[in-house]
Amino acid sequence: MADTLKFTNDHLWLRIDGSRAHVGISEHAQDELGEIIAVELPDVGDEVEKGESFGELESVKTVNELIAPVSGQVVAINTELDDHPTIVNEDPYHEGWLIEVEMNDSSELESLLDADEYDELVSGEEEA
Repeated sequence: MADTLKFTNDHLWLRIDGSRAHVGISEHAQDELGEIIAVELPDVGDEVEKGESFGELESVKTVNELIAPVSGQVVAINTELDDHPTIVNEDPYHEGWLIEVEMNDSSELESLLDADEYDELVSGEEEA
C-alpha cells in the first residue's frame, strides 16, 4: 500500500497515475496532528505551485499548512472531508486523500522520497 507512494519531507504522500497525482497526508502526520477537525482545500480548477501553500488542516492541537509537492491544476478535491474531516485520521492513504492534481512537470517527482526513505525520515524524527 504505502510502498507504491511517493512522500515529501513535510509528510504528504502522492499516488501517481499517469500525469495525475492524488495527494494526502501520511499516517505519521495524522498521528502527530491528532484529530482533524477542519480541512481547507483549493477549488477545482485552481493552480497549485510546488513549494507553495495550497490549504490547511486544522486539528485539536494546531493548524498545519499544506505545501504543494508538485505544480499543476487541481482536478478534484475530496468533498467528503467538508462534513467528515476525521476521515483523514481514519484512512489517510485511501478515503482521506485531499486533492488530485494534473501535474505540469513530472520531473518534480524526482525530488520526492520513496516509502523506505520516508520511513527513515520518520524514524529519525522520532529519535530526535
